[in-house]
Amino acid sequence: MFTVAEIEQAHQQVKSGADFPAYIQEIKQMGVVAFETWVSDSHTTYYGKDVFQTASAPQYEKLFIAGDSDRSKFYSYLKAHQKGETDYYTFCTHCAETGIEKWIVCLYQMTCTYYDRSGTAVLVEQIPE
Repeated sequence: MFTVAEIEQAHQQVKSGADFPAYIQEIKQMGVVAFETWVSDSHTTYYGKDVFQTASAPQYEKLFIAGDSDRSKFYSYLKAHQKGETDYYTFCTHCAETGIEKWIVCLYQMTCTYYDRSGTAVLVEQIPE
């Protein structure tokens, strides 16, 4: 199976949201079937076949997640990030500001779902292949 080190090596190539689809394809080839990233510190749990899972350490100091989500503001930040206008940490601070607690990526469905603190899906996006 895959290791966090292998995934982090692939993630080093991601400079903005524009690089995300290629990253997804690379970790999919490694055997990742889904992952869950927590905005507060970017720790991530990666899931593979046969109930395999591994988790990364926190990537930065904890961010405060706003209690109320602002879908339209989050969407504009997401679009800017996907165009390459922001780096990963800036995107995470924007997520926290707009009440996004985590995202879950499903590589079977090729979706990325963003959730607020109450566990409500704020946005589901199709990942380009």
